Amino acid sequence: MEVTIDNPPINLLSVAVMTDLRHLLDTLADDDTVRVVVLASADPDFFLAHVDMTATPESLAGLMADLPEGVNVFQAVGEQLRRQPQVTIVKLAGKARGGGAELVAAADMAFAAIGTAGLGQIEALMGIVPGGGATQYLTERVGRNRALEIVLGADLFDARTAERYGWINRALPDDELDQFVDRLAENIAALPDGVVAAAKHAIRPTDHAEGLARENDAWSGLVFRPATAELMGSGLAGGAQTREGEQELESLFRALRA
Repeated sequence: MEVTIDNPPINLLSVAVMTDLRHLLDTLADDDTVRVVVLASADPDFFLAHVDMTATPESLAGLMADLPEGVNVFQAVGEQLRRQPQVTIVKLAGKARGGGAELVAAADMAFAAIGTAGLGQIEALMGIVPGGGATQYLTERVGRNRALEIVLGADLFDARTAERYGWINRALPDDELDQFVDRLAENIAALPDGVVAAAKHAIRPTDHAEGLARENDAWSGLVFRPATAELMGSGLAGGAQTREGEQELESLFRALRA
């Protein structure tokens, strides 16, 4: 099954998208006829831009009322994706930053287009740290030293570098991405009964409960500061969450501190 994310104008990871995604994953978890879920984007430039910076505690209340124990509202999305019974694959043709990049790391596999895909944890430029699982998922995938580079360097990584670091499975030419991922998904879906479930049972996701608690403490200690609100407000005023501003979002936020 291919799930296409379509939230114009830049595919923000909004409250509505998070709500729909969690509901979809809940529904699919009980559907043993679906073996593979491919996450793709209707927007060629943005897979998931990042979490909506205008989201408020009030708008998140519905998601917060139904949280699994031990995770915050953003971590819950990644953890649900990581523990999905189906094989989850990201087809990354455009950019994914912040919470969008965290979802890429939460999926079982990710494949990215050379020349068009980009991954970045931009939170440090907003005065915070990732709060949706990145500190744990990245450390597991790329190692502590590179996780610190990604989180504190706050740059956009191209597909080839992300592949070399281990952030994604493979970087592919843009015109080969669809064919490769579709073929892989079809091959997995065609395996004999029980094989996918057995593999996912044997190759389990790491339990990051303690690390996610530390991440939430670090994130929540920064996100409610007045300086953070000022940075995000200035970013929005400067063009964040517009198609033009999001093309060079790191530069936009760095200019605020120049």
